[in-house]
Amino acid sequence: MRKNILLTGCSRGVGLETTKILINKGYNVYGVSRKLTDEYKELLTAYPKQVFFKSYDLVNVVDIQKDLFKNFISNSTPLHGFINNAALAYDDIITNLNIDKLNMMYKVNVFSPLNITKYAIRNMIYNRINGSIIHISSISVHTGYKGLAMYASSKGALEGFSKNTAREWGEKGIRSNCLVAGFMDTDMSSTLPDDMKNRIFKRTSMKKPTELSSVANTIEFLLSESSNSITGQNIHVDSGTI
Repeated sequence: MRKNILLTGCSRGVGLETTKILINKGYNVYGVSRKLTDEYKELLTAYPKQVFFKSYDLVNVVDIQKDLFKNFISNSTPLHGFINNAALAYDDIITNLNIDKLNMMYKVNVFSPLNITKYAIRNMIYNRINGSIIHISSISVHTGYKGLAMYASSKGALEGFSKNTAREWGEKGIRSNCLVAGFMDTDMSSTLPDDMKNRIFKRTSMKKPTELSSVANTIEFLLSESSNSITGQNIHVDSGTI
């Protein structure tokens, strides 16, 4: 039986790369994103029995149960893993903080992922699944960058939530980890000026961006039985930033 994985932010970047790797490893991927990209549409066509898609904006926190866990994944679909990858970047210095932008970012980066985790765990318990939950965090939580304080705070919230999730549900065989990703060349990082990106990359041991494939393969490892004793951890995939 193929394992079923719920993945947010599936349509591009890390999410798209992860989808491709999971397909090749024999997983079913239930992808969630605001928009269906041409690249993800190709996967839907090529793998109609393995790849699924739901258009949903995570700014909408209140309809998650109805739209994602009744109309997309119900308890009749045993959920083996949840990858919280979708994120909204809000970059600015602290003295320019805009509460409306901050609130929107927290809905996407924190409130909706916490709510999805709630229903994912319920599904796993109902189906007696030893599930794996993976939150994609950021190296900005662990080392300071000008203009990223608000974004880093949202990812730091996930790290605290994940560690406590692991402690609370480990007895039921449910694991929770954070993958702390370094800076990558993605659509999200494209909003940063080139000189800032170059300074960030030069701070790493490898002097280059973190590779999408390295992040995606680590995600697959954390889903697999090879990582059965790993929970409550922050796994750094950051080209040696720390």
